[in-house]
Amino acid sequence: MSSTPGTRIRELIVTPIAFRDPPLLNSNGVHEPLALRNILQLVLEDGTVGLGESTGGAVRLERLMAAAKAVVGMDVFDTTAVSAAIDAALLATVPSSHERGWTTSAVEVACLDAQGKLLGRPVSDLLGGRVRDAVPFAAYLFYKWAEHPALDGRPAVGDDWGEALDPAGVVEQARLMRERYGFSSFKLKGGVFPPDEEIAAMRALAEAFPGQPLRLDPNTAWTVETSKYVARELADVLEYLEDPTATIPGMAEVAKDSSLPLATNMCVVAWEHLKPGIEQNAIQVLLTDHHYWGGLRRTRELAAVCEAFGIALSMHSNSHLGISLAAMTHVAAAIPNLDHSCDTHYPWNSADDVIVPGTLELRDGAVRVPTGPGLGVELDHEALDRLHRVYLDSGRRGRDDTGYMRRFQPDYELRLPRW
Repeated sequence: MSSTPGTRIRELIVTPIAFRDPPLLNSNGVHEPLALRNILQLVLEDGTVGLGESTGGAVRLERLMAAAKAVVGMDVFDTTAVSAAIDAALLATVPSSHERGWTTSAVEVACLDAQGKLLGRPVSDLLGGRVRDAVPFAAYLFYKWAEHPALDGRPAVGDDWGEALDPAGVVEQARLMRERYGFSSFKLKGGVFPPDEEIAAMRALAEAFPGQPLRLDPNTAWTVETSKYVARELADVLEYLEDPTATIPGMAEVAKDSSLPLATNMCVVAWEHLKPGIEQNAIQVLLTDHHYWGGLRRTRELAAVCEAFGIALSMHSNSHLGISLAAMTHVAAAIPNLDHSCDTHYPWNSADDVIVPGTLELRDGAVRVPTGPGLGVELDHEALDRLHRVYLDSGRRGRDDTGYMRRFQPDYELRLPRW
């Protein structure tokens, strides 16, 4: 492919960072005080910089550094060749196409951001144009401690969200989410307490927010039989039940006896999972995530496949910052068949963002699609440097929810399914 002068990639700068995370509980344990991400700056020969963001940790960083070597000199508009070069560079050490997709997707976002800046067009235009001006998001509720307890000489680390360990606490957290961000749909991360307690929490939410869409995600903490029980109990409460049990066959067994739609971001997470998932009718809602489906364009293609087979769409989230939120918003804006509000952790982590404030804002439960060139966000270099220093000083190189939980509950056992 011939290239316009200045559109070749000069370097890919990858910066690992660490930012504050509350003590959010889940089926694996509890979030540590710091979450990890990698921030990408794709620098072109003419000085244009495209931004990307990916999950953190030593493994992801190593793969991104390999990608950085592979893409130098390539044309930023030739994203097919860029992705192929990264795939080839990782193939020997990363045999899973799904795992390689985490890397190619982060670089593709940076390429699209740079393309948009060169053309003076938003990324949503590069994906075919937006079909909505604002993307709806759900409040992502968690059972949580009031603070990270004091540990190894470190004082306790609190936050302004407070404790949520019972139905009343969950409802109060939802009220705060609605008050601060205007959310009108709510998702609870379950798999923390016995199923009847989480059923009670969902019924309390239904009473507090009548008619509002609700969803529950226990992250495969239940057996098939327990999943069927919860699905029956909450059939009149939930819009869908997310990943109650593990594997495509397991989900298919639950679906046989349930009128409640089942959603996933765990058993169908790669292209090769689609055929068995569809054939077995294991899921009725797919939670897309450009970070592991290969990028924004592949996510747009995935939406078309789901439309063809009658699978509804929502969007998955992990602890993330504004570059990822901008990318999520652009691709969600360009998907006609977005059937449910998207997930986002942004309210939990936005105080430590690496983008300049003012472009992205959660208001009335939605994010307006940025209309500036590329992703429409600007990197805050001072914040990036500060969070990189936090990363270096922390010594953290991976996520371990279970290990952190055991610091406070030594007998805690990671066991899935748990109930």
